[in-house]
Amino acid sequence: METFKVEAVVDGNTFEVSPPWEFNGETGNLVQAIGYTAPKSGKGAVAAEQRLSILMQNKNVELESPQGIEGGRLLCKVFFQGVNLADYFSAYKEQNDEAIEEVEE
Repeated sequence: METFKVEAVVDGNTFEVSPPWEFNGETGNLVQAIGYTAPKSGKGAVAAEQRLSILMQNKNVELESPQGIEGGRLLCKVFFQGVNLADYFSAYKEQNDEAIEEVEE
């Protein structure tokens, strides 16, 4: 795993890193953590962004298992202090979304 410093938080699961990452011949600074989906609007979005900022701003993270690039963001698993970032945001984990959909049907 490569180590990167979190320079800025964009939203609840997207942030800017340095140095730039490289994947399949492309480079960039934006990373979107996979494994959870943070809200994109409303109070939940603000809370997730603030939590991510407090947790990781100016800290080192490790990027693993890149899934691709979407909108200039590297989609990958992110580890902070040896723990998958998705575990810090368990309320937004992807399998929880699937369980909610099943209950609503």
